[in-house]
Amino acid sequence: MEKTLTKVCEYLNNYFPRNEAQGSFVIAEGVITLPESLKLKEGQYFRILGSDLNDGVYKYPATKLNDEEFTGAIWSMAVPVTVIDLASEIEEWEKLYDGVDSPANSPYNSESFGNYSYSKGYASQSGANSGTWQAVFGSRLAPFRRLRNV
Repeated sequence: MEKTLTKVCEYLNNYFPRNEAQGSFVIAEGVITLPESLKLKEGQYFRILGSDLNDGVYKYPATKLNDEEFTGAIWSMAVPVTVIDLASEIEEWEKLYDGVDSPANSPYNSESFGNYSYSKGYASQSGANSGTWQAVFGSRLAPFRRLRNV
C-alpha cells in the first residue's frame, strides 16, 4: 500500500504534511529512529525525503527499510481516509488491469486471419480500456490535487 500511496501523493503533488524534521537520520536493522517532535501515532503515514534508498511514504512504525544514514527530511502526514481508500482501489485496479495480459498494456484489441478471429472483452465502465489509473481515478482524486511551483 505504501508504494501506491507514494505514487498517488506524487500525482496529487500533495503529501498532506503536518510536522517536518530536518537533519541526519539513521536506519538500522530496517528501523528508522525518528525525532519525538514528529509525534507519530501507530498507523500514521510519514514521508522520507532525501534518502538514497528509502524516499517514499511509509506507515509508522516502518520495520522493513533499507539500512543507511542520510541527511534529509521526514514529514508526518495527515492523509484523508478518502485518499487512503482511493489508493487501495488503485492498487486493486492495477492488479486487475495493469498486468502483462491487460488490455491497458496491449496494443491490440482484436485480431483475425483466415477463419479465426479474437476480440478482447472488457467493460468500459471498469476503466480497463482507459489505460492508466490516473485516467480512471483522476476525477475522484482531483479535489486533493495541489498546483506545482506556485
